[in-house]
Amino acid sequence: MPAIHPNAAGIDIGSQFHVVAVPLDRTDEPVKTFKSFTGELHIMAKWLKSCRIETIAMESTSVYWIPAFEILESYGFEVFLVNAREAKNVPGRKTDINDAQWLQKLHQFGLLRASFQPAKEIAELRAYLRQRERLLDYKASHIQHMQKAMMQMNIQLHHVVSTITGKTGMEIIRAIVAGQHNPKTLVKFRDIRCHNSVDVMTAALTGNYKAEHLFALTQALELFDIYTEKVDDCDRIIATVLERLQKMTVVPKKSIPKPKHKECNKNAPSFDVRTALFNFTGKDLTQIHGLGSYLALKLVAECGTDMSRWPTSKHFTSWLCLAPGNKISGGKVLSSRTRRTASRATALLRLAATTIGKSDTALGAFYRRLAARSGKAKAVTATARKIATLFYNTLKYGMEYIDKGADYYEDQYRKKVLNNLRRRADAFGFTLQEKVLPGLAVEVS
Repeated sequence: MPAIHPNAAGIDIGSQFHVVAVPLDRTDEPVKTFKSFTGELHIMAKWLKSCRIETIAMESTSVYWIPAFEILESYGFEVFLVNAREAKNVPGRKTDINDAQWLQKLHQFGLLRASFQPAKEIAELRAYLRQRERLLDYKASHIQHMQKAMMQMNIQLHHVVSTITGKTGMEIIRAIVAGQHNPKTLVKFRDIRCHNSVDVMTAALTGNYKAEHLFALTQALELFDIYTEKVDDCDRIIATVLERLQKMTVVPKKSIPKPKHKECNKNAPSFDVRTALFNFTGKDLTQIHGLGSYLALKLVAECGTDMSRWPTSKHFTSWLCLAPGNKISGGKVLSSRTRRTASRATALLRLAATTIGKSDTALGAFYRRLAARSGKAKAVTATARKIATLFYNTLKYGMEYIDKGADYYEDQYRKKVLNNLRRRADAFGFTLQEKVLPGLAVEVS
């Protein structure tokens, strides 16, 4: 086989040490082991330079690959981060040295594909957004802790307000922690828009206050406030990164279009995400039904804005594991199931598909028709694939999404079914005729 990458090396990544393999003619010791300390990683990079290595393949083992990947890239190496499933060693020969040599050999002959890695600026934005999502998860846990502590005191606040983290709920919780336990006083924090009456709320706020439950509620509230503050810190630095990205791109000439729908995502950042994202990408991704500004921002952070990484939208949806599988043997399709994936971008698109299924749009009509025929699971996957295609075409070609509504989609689908029926009837020598209901006038031409 011809050597596609003659100056290739392979690294078996570990938590405590990394095993590096280079071609046999480059040094007397073609396989060396380096510890995972930062100083050792720099020594490893210099040794690879002395071996005239230009490109390196490594497996994406947990998070241990990140320091080695970043340091090797800073030295100018082309680093291929490969999927472990595509680089499995020969069974029965599983050692760190064999793994490194096998990676080096496969990469030398060009048999390994590099995993997608966004640009450095996008990767930085992605890291901040992932940290923000992690903090929101921690914050949600302490909301549950507050609700549990109140239930232990039989304060049924969550039954009389829509959410305990709203204006009314938080004012009542802070008053309880401050020492106010009189339900007639607590009910004064009731917002006039609350559906439940004053008497019902007074009964719900009459509790059995005990010191240990108040202590648990106090700590949960303090932790809730801490994580709220940390999320606000993330919002500020995300806004700063977006401003820096806007300066690196051409400012769009046209103004941002009117929003298609009102957004009510309580977990969205505190700044104007939609305008910042439009100034950065030059396209308003929220015009695509199902994509809110925050969800679109997370999709851009996961996939980037350079869609040239994927030649077509089919390549993009296949990378997202939203395209049908292709398992064929002997000319027979054994399976066409979509592959499982832990991709955050895919999870976001599935969430958008679930949301859009309730809307009066063409995509909503497509989801409902497919859900009735094949089930909701397949409908979510198929709708998510359509949204991914629209997202790809918008970023790559500047396509403007225009929704023609559910009625237009249903009419087109009806015409398609009728054309198929006419064609099949004609093939069997029959003529398809429209049924005239009694009592309806028929125009004769």
